[in-house]
Amino acid sequence: MNRILPLLVAALFICSAAGETVKDREGAVRSDAAKMESNDRWIYNDIDAGFAEATRSGKPLMVVLRCVPCLACMGIDTEVLVENEELKPLMDQFVRVRVINANALDLSLFQFDYDLSFSILFFNADRSIYGRFGSWEHQHDSQNKATATLRQALERTLKLHAAYPGNAGLLSGKKGTPLNYKTPVDMPSLKTFRPELDWSGQVVKSCVHCHQVGDAVRLELRDAGQPLPLKWIFPYPNPETLGISFDEDPITRVGAVAAGTIAEKAGIQPGDQVITFGGQALISTADFSWVLHEAPDSGEIKAGILRDGVISEVTLSLPPGWRQGADISRRVGVWPMRAMAFGGMKLETLPDEELRQNGIAPGKLALHALHVGQYGAHAAAKKAGFVKGDIIVEVDGSDAPLGETELLARNLLNYQPGDNVPVVVLRKGKRIDLKMPIQ
Repeated sequence: MNRILPLLVAALFICSAAGETVKDREGAVRSDAAKMESNDRWIYNDIDAGFAEATRSGKPLMVVLRCVPCLACMGIDTEVLVENEELKPLMDQFVRVRVINANALDLSLFQFDYDLSFSILFFNADRSIYGRFGSWEHQHDSQNKATATLRQALERTLKLHAAYPGNAGLLSGKKGTPLNYKTPVDMPSLKTFRPELDWSGQVVKSCVHCHQVGDAVRLELRDAGQPLPLKWIFPYPNPETLGISFDEDPITRVGAVAAGTIAEKAGIQPGDQVITFGGQALISTADFSWVLHEAPDSGEIKAGILRDGVISEVTLSLPPGWRQGADISRRVGVWPMRAMAFGGMKLETLPDEELRQNGIAPGKLALHALHVGQYGAHAAAKKAGFVKGDIIVEVDGSDAPLGETELLARNLLNYQPGDNVPVVVLRKGKRIDLKMPIQ
């Protein structure tokens, strides 16, 4: 039996349950459509019309991708749609397109952080990409209406547009290597969807959500018995993966550098402004994450740094395993990976005080099962005997400490569907031997 469909169905159920959404999802989408179709300042759900208007007008194109039922990013989305007084003069200089589904996206152009519910891609009319915008600060706070980072992305894009095509070399890396399919609905696990939304029926169920694109990439590789590339286990690493924390204004100025990190070893200092990264002009931290997503699993990346009015170049050395410093625990895409890696459990490292309460020595493995799935592929751990509250204290004979992300990556990289990993759990003070299912 093909594993893709049950894994995808289970992933959709879990994602809907885990991601906070509006109560009337169908009503929200239809209401958004009614407002946008009568809004003469926006082109609604028609990217080709946007490119045609960009060609006619000579303006750059901004395509806003938004998952309407999702509450995350609602604050910034509202500010964009009403075009507040700070943004309106800038947005007047763009052709603006709003897209609420991923069904017919051109995957040779629309490669971005699929786990975000609000993203913007900026284009020239010839389909060259100026940059990407998407904020995890807004993603984690639905009421966050701050527009400072978006304002700067708009300003920087307009500067790039004014200098185009003389700066084409700084943009060449913005377009990624094409995926194996033209659109999401061509992907094996998404073939049940159609390019158009079903406005005469259940429109929400007919919509491909952006996160499903990343899910589909992983599902196909897994179903074919191929190892998952690290870039798809740890997609779009944030700057903190290298030890960098950016300020909000200017958006790519380094606010802090963590000790002992890749950035510190490269000589990056607080106050530096990162002008280029991987040979690409930056309009946002999403651009920074794009470069990291496409970076090698080990190797070097060049960064152009503005310090004390002087631009210089530094080299960041990426050691093997550097991606695994990324935090993926709050990504929607991690839910189907939890089904693959340990049968649908959500795990959390036990706090020190609870280690003592359960008689577990400090520095030993202790992963608490916060959630054990009940349906589809996410119920595999339940069927194998795991219950909510179990504490995993041994994996394959080892009690060396592992976080959830570390165990997830370890299992996905080292085991294939159908494997069962021996584990020991602590349940009400008793040690129980179980088999962790790999899917």
